[in-house]
Parts: sequence; structure tokens; C-alpha cells
Amino acid sequence: MVATGSLSSKNPASISELLDRGYHPGSLLSDFDYWDYVVPEPNLNEVIFEETTCQNLIKMLENCLSKSKQTKLGCSKVLVPEKLTQRIAQDVLRLSSTEPCGLRGCVMHVNLEIENVCKKLDRIVCDSSVVPTFELTLVFKQENCSWTSFRDFFFSRGRFSSGLRRTLILSSGFRLVKKKLYSLIGTTVIEEC
Repeated sequence: MVATGSLSSKNPASISELLDRGYHPGSLLSDFDYWDYVVPEPNLNEVIFEETTCQNLIKMLENCLSKSKQTKLGCSKVLVPEKLTQRIAQDVLRLSSTEPCGLRGCVMHVNLEIENVCKKLDRIVCDSSVVPTFELTLVFKQENCSWTSFRDFFFSRGRFSSGLRRTLILSSGFRLVKKKLYSLIGTTVIEEC
């Protein structure tokens, strides 16, 4: 919305509200613009805080994948598409924005779907001092490239083969399921990306 000094571009309901409050119609056209005071300036501290929170969440997700690659996935490398963890972090922040405690009330279960089977990787508690108000289940998906399976088949037959030589490639798609823990409705939101 662009605020101007002309009455024709103003919301008629707001103008009638001003008139009901006793403002003289001539004063509405003066240098004083009502919309300058109604539309708040963006809070720079809030924007910086959200960016910092997003970066912290990205690090949590990357650490989860890093820890899981040798312990639960049995591979030496996990290739993550560019901006995947950033997209996930932004979606997590968006889904937590309507919650009473925000992201602090979140428990996230991180899984990986390989050939239609979900493997549990980790459980991330965003703030252990807050009672969780909702759960998110994040499901990473494996990239379905025939060449990686073909390559792994040959490498596994070599004399220097090791279970940790495998490279896991994640797809750019993921599933995020939100379950409210303290809702009478028991709302579940599923997002496929």
C-alpha cells in the first residue's frame, strides 16, 4: 500500500471513522497523513532476531545430518541441495509463529525416507526449559538417482569397500507435519515441499 495525501486513495471506512471521531474533513487533506501513523515501521530488531533464529535452526539441522551420517545412515557423505535447510528453517519458523511459545515450544522429530521406509535420525528440542506445545515431524527424502545406486553397487564389490564409502544424496523435497499437543481440535498440518 502506498500512502498519499489525497482522500481518493484512502480506505473509505477509515476516513468515515475519522469523521465520526470529530476530525474536520479539511484537516484530512493537510500535510498530516493519517496513514503515516497507522502503518507501523518494520522493527529492525525483530528482523535481525528472526534471521539469527533461522541461522541457528539451520545449524541444528545440519548438525543432526552430520551426526546421523555415520551412526544411523552408515555413509561417509550426505549431499544436501543448496538452500534446503534454509527453506526448512523458514517453514519451521512460519509454522511456529502461531504457537503460544513460538519456536521455543517445538519438539522436532527428524526422519529420512529411503525407498518408502522412514528412518529416525534425531529428536531436536528447541528449548528444554519450555513445555512443548507442538511437535514437528520433518522427513527428508533421498534423491532417486539410478546412477548413485549403480555406483554404490560397484564400489561395494571392490576389495577396499567399506560401509562408510556410500554417499547419500538428499532430494530437494521434504515433508513437514505439525501436530498441536494442547489443542482441543488436535490439529495436524501436513506440508509437502
